[in-house]
Amino acid sequence: MSPSPPAADSASPEVIEIERALTQITYLSTRARQHERLMALAGVPLDRAAVALLRQVADSEPLRPGELAGRLDVEASHVTRQVQQLEKSGHVTRVADPGDRRALRIRLTPTGQEAIDRIREAGAVGMRMALADWSPDQIRQLAALFHRMVEVFLTYAVDEGQGPDAGPPAPAD
Repeated sequence: MSPSPPAADSASPEVIEIERALTQITYLSTRARQHERLMALAGVPLDRAAVALLRQVADSEPLRPGELAGRLDVEASHVTRQVQQLEKSGHVTRVADPGDRRALRIRLTPTGQEAIDRIREAGAVGMRMALADWSPDQIRQLAALFHRMVEVFLTYAVDEGQGPDAGPPAPAD
C-alpha cells in the first residue's frame, strides 16, 4: 500500500501555484497541435515519442535501450519499436557497448543530430517570442531557477528509485 499524498493545505500557496503553472506549461507544450507546429517550423517529420527519444539520446552518451526506457519512463518494447523506426529513417544507429560486446547502445547519427538541432532551434524561436518582453536578467534568473528545479526533481526521482540512473522504473509521465 502506497502512502497517501500530503493534504493540499499543507503546501504553501506559492507551491500550489508553481505546481499549477508547471501543469499548464506541460499541457501547452505537449499538445499535438503544438508538436505539429514545432515539427513544421523545424522541417522534421517526427512524432512526439520519436522526438523525446532523440532528445534523450542527444543529451547523453549512447544508451542501452533499457536505460532509455528508464529515462523516458516507458516500457522497453516501446523504446525498441521507436529505435527500429528511427534507425530505418537514419536518425539513430546501434553501436556495441564497450563494457559488454553482446549489448548494444543507441547513438544519434549526423541526421539525428541535425534533426535535434533544428527542433531545438525552432523551440528556441518560440521561447524567444514568448519571452520577448522579459529583460535579459529575468530570463537568466528563470533559466537558473528551472535548472535548479530540474536538479531537485531528478534528485527526488533518484531517491524514489525513478531517476535516470535508477534503471527502468515501474510505469507511471
